[in-house]
Amino acid sequence: MSLVGRPTRGETRKEAWGPAFVRQSRNLTAQGQTLPGHIPDLRRAGPGRIVVLVPAHNEEALIAETLQSLAAQTRPADEVIVVTDRCTDRTAQISTAHGARVVESVGNTQAKAGALNQVLDELLPRLSDDDAVMVMDSDTTLSSEFIARAARRLHEQEPGLPPIGGVGAIFFGYPLRGLVCHLQDNEYVRYARELHRRRGRADVLTGTASLYPAKALRQIQRARAESTLPRGDDVYDVESLTEDNELTLALKQLGYRCVSPCACIVGTELMPTWSRLYYQRLRWQRGALDNLRAYGLTRVTLPYMCRQALTYLSVAFVPFFLTVLGYYTATKGFPGVPWFWVSVTGIAAFERVWAAKRGGWKSLLLAVAIVPEVLFDQFLNVVYAKALIDILTGSDATWEQARGRKQRLRRLLVTTCGLLLMLAAVVGLAFACIALGIAWHLIAVFVLCGVSAAVIRLSRLYPLGLLLSLPSGEPKHGEMPPWRQPGTSVPASTGSRTHG
Repeated sequence: MSLVGRPTRGETRKEAWGPAFVRQSRNLTAQGQTLPGHIPDLRRAGPGRIVVLVPAHNEEALIAETLQSLAAQTRPADEVIVVTDRCTDRTAQISTAHGARVVESVGNTQAKAGALNQVLDELLPRLSDDDAVMVMDSDTTLSSEFIARAARRLHEQEPGLPPIGGVGAIFFGYPLRGLVCHLQDNEYVRYARELHRRRGRADVLTGTASLYPAKALRQIQRARAESTLPRGDDVYDVESLTEDNELTLALKQLGYRCVSPCACIVGTELMPTWSRLYYQRLRWQRGALDNLRAYGLTRVTLPYMCRQALTYLSVAFVPFFLTVLGYYTATKGFPGVPWFWVSVTGIAAFERVWAAKRGGWKSLLLAVAIVPEVLFDQFLNVVYAKALIDILTGSDATWEQARGRKQRLRRLLVTTCGLLLMLAAVVGLAFACIALGIAWHLIAVFVLCGVSAAVIRLSRLYPLGLLLSLPSGEPKHGEMPPWRQPGTSVPASTGSRTHG
């Protein structure tokens, strides 16, 4: 992997990061810089004070490393608060031992969003407009300069552009064990390259780690109280399955920009099984659709809705293509292999391989194999279809799999019927297009549009930003720096490598 110091394939988070972070923390302790909240000498290392919130539910296995990565920051936080929510393990004790202030949620039944709202209600009134709040997951490890670079970017306002309402992370996943983890990792590597190409303009400020100005969060509170925003009565919308996505929409609705600079890099845990990945992605997609439905069609949501429309066109393309191909093969014989279209689609395949090249040789081989990633795409298509069925049928939105056997069977029946109806609709559309003689033309247009998008990605241009008049997130188009493991140096032979 070209990101120097990133956990190697097969290493666990603890094996790869723990010892280095411990050594770094000890070095900082000797200088009086480790314990969050006890660093008066560095309180003005960046603009304003920075308070970090780490929501946690039974995270004793991971919370220590998260806090160690905070202690190893070149610009330490002024205060670290671990928000324990219904914890029954040693999360609180471990957090206290690492110098964090522990705040336990009281009577919270609204998951992560509810726990964070309780703390923010107490925290925001005592912060000035120059201060900032960073919210990060308890399974996230920060690069050593994350806070320093995010704070600097938050206060680098460009004349004539809207203010920045949040600085998010570019994230990579580990540990890389098994096919499901490598497939997710390739996704993250490509997403990082896409953010780099778009100069940091972020669609979503993810929960991995994001820094917000205190005044923007207070403005969200006021906007919800005045019903300027569609839902909620506090900073986070407790009705949303994806509170980070909804908060991003709220910030943009209020006129803020959201960015993910190339230098703000974090590592986050991957889903180790297909089942957990399924429910994670189902929650993400269902939450995104639900948030768009709540906000309605606006200038802010238009790009998101267009992207969702393209996603569902992609979902429908495979059964449409297979229906058309099957019909012509059955009635007129196999149409053969037109080399022009093979070469055209080869460009798209090459772009996928090229975009994954910085993930290491295993990522490259996985991309070259094509078939595993094609099947993975179909897995995601099923998730997207399921999310749409849940929205259309009004199914209850939950964080986890339904517990009761009858409820699981009912949801399985609804999902199966919904998928069959969607498949029947696509097949019916395919036969209608065959009857009109336009089926192959539509397929050609779709393929050419996909290949054109691949060529644009290879060029690193971002014409969509110009078409939608969306401001760039980065004032300069710099290279993505390597992600160094804290406590290690970058060899001269590898230190110049970049992720692009």
